[in-house]
Amino acid sequence: MLASCKRPPIVSTTTPFAGLRERYFLRTLELNPVLSTYLGGDGYSRSLRPMNGKLRDFRPEKLQDEVTWLKGIRRDLESMPAASLATPERIDHGVMGAQVGFLLHMIEDRRYQERAVDTYTNEPFRGIDWQIQQMTPDQGGLGNEVEWDDVVTRVAAVPAFLRAAQDQLKAGAAANNAPDRRLIVIDGMKASTDAAAYFAKELPALAEKHTKGRPLAKSLAGRLAATCQAAALAFESFRAFLERTYDAGEAIDRFIAGEEEYAWRVKNCLLDSRTPKELFEYGASEVARYQTMLFAVAEEVATNAKLGLGFGSDAEKRASVRAVLLHLEKDAPKNDDELFRWYKECGERCVAFGREHAMFDVPADYKLDVLPLPAILHGSGGASYYPAPAFKRTGVGRFYLEPTGNDAALLAANNRSTIADTAVHEGFPGHDWNYKYMTSVSREISNVRWLSVGAVEDSFSMWADSMASEGWGLYAEDLMAEPVAGKPHGFYTPEEHLVELQWQIVRAVRVRVDAGIHTGRMTFDQAVDYFGEAASFYPGACKKAGEDPAARAICDGASDQVFRYSKWPTQAITYNLGQAAIVELRESEKKKLGQLFSAKDFHERFMKMGTIPAGYFRDVF
Repeated sequence: MLASCKRPPIVSTTTPFAGLRERYFLRTLELNPVLSTYLGGDGYSRSLRPMNGKLRDFRPEKLQDEVTWLKGIRRDLESMPAASLATPERIDHGVMGAQVGFLLHMIEDRRYQERAVDTYTNEPFRGIDWQIQQMTPDQGGLGNEVEWDDVVTRVAAVPAFLRAAQDQLKAGAAANNAPDRRLIVIDGMKASTDAAAYFAKELPALAEKHTKGRPLAKSLAGRLAATCQAAALAFESFRAFLERTYDAGEAIDRFIAGEEEYAWRVKNCLLDSRTPKELFEYGASEVARYQTMLFAVAEEVATNAKLGLGFGSDAEKRASVRAVLLHLEKDAPKNDDELFRWYKECGERCVAFGREHAMFDVPADYKLDVLPLPAILHGSGGASYYPAPAFKRTGVGRFYLEPTGNDAALLAANNRSTIADTAVHEGFPGHDWNYKYMTSVSREISNVRWLSVGAVEDSFSMWADSMASEGWGLYAEDLMAEPVAGKPHGFYTPEEHLVELQWQIVRAVRVRVDAGIHTGRMTFDQAVDYFGEAASFYPGACKKAGEDPAARAICDGASDQVFRYSKWPTQAITYNLGQAAIVELRESEKKKLGQLFSAKDFHERFMKMGTIPAGYFRDVF
């Protein structure tokens, strides 16, 4: 049963490698306190409990100490040849080697700490949000005195954290190692303003809500008020620093990773042997493959709705797809309350389908909840998922949905046909189910396979864990589309399947665009145009944005997507590449086992490998 999952994994220290792995894991969480909170490190080891009151120390001397330690770990790994280890340890040897190599590359070679604007604005909020997510229920509220003390301590650490950030960014500006202007404006200046508001208003209000009527409420309010005010002022000062340090209007694109850097990341972080050029071309072929499938489903939907659309020439097909998508917008929720109700109902339908077709062993008490996205994260995207901590009994996974504010256009974009695919990807059998299952077998997954190295989710991240998690989410979308008796579109209606295929195209577009913009094969604007044409079926949308609201919405959405890819090189490709790796493994198992093949057994075996790319275990799977 999934409910029994929250136990630390068994970590053997009976071999020299196991001992090294344990030391490396514990020290990694000590150096990265927010990562420790994210994973529930204090549930793994009591020695990690103080990490919940800290932020990462980016002072140069501390980073140099980290580099020295990492090089020591690398030497120790080299003294234990992978070929001499048993299979599970051999896999972990490769994982640790790649993680250490990435961190040394980022800190020493790229000096990324000198330009990591989004790391500095995101980390304080994320650490505190995960702390609150994991708090112990108490008298109808959340958190005991120790847990809230940790929050106060971490908030008090914000000013020093941002002073170190300013020193690093100042050094980068002097060395012409500056962030891209888009990152400065959006994830720097705007994010600083949002963070200041969070600490000044939202966090004190949350603390009051969760402690109301309890003895600790009054003393907490006083202590938190002072530290929150200092944190808010520190973020206001940080914004002012960004404004006077950088030219937000410069014309230079500083996001481009370059051919060599991009190829290094693909090979060393994601374990994919393809060159950037090969990925660029592969992305185009994947777009074409999914477009062919989508055109067929769009024609079915148009015929059923008696829309009288033609699907002859390529241009006619694209125009007709746009018309079908506009037709689907008519079935939109009246307001956010109805939108969230539709998501809840769809989640229930997803789980019922999984049980009916014995896709997984789904416990009777499993359910999928959808929560409003915290205000500080508004604008980051419609839906997202934050998993429960791997090593603690408290805390639950959160499927977040951004409210529309009852905006008519946004409600239309969140029409009924769009909900199923998102519910599958973020919920069941996507992220929510994936992480709940993995934590239920956490004792079988080695500790280093849980690490999100560099950062949990910003431009300092290695993104290796995204190959497994986002690859699984995208795989789940297609899995639910596989035909079953009497249902040619599987779980989906034809309309929902159409949207699912459109999102498959989006992920294929990401491969071409990400490889393109980071190696100079596409400019930012060319990528936006390509996205609008390939994924939204509206050629030249940005040129028509001034006269057509629909074109403007597509252009703005495409720009937001490409900005995300520009700041996170190789993250965008992990969806499609991760999904393809799962399919490759599954088909290989089918061929090998024949009638003995069980999809359920395969899925469980895959998830038990943890959040690492399939390249680490493909040869022994």
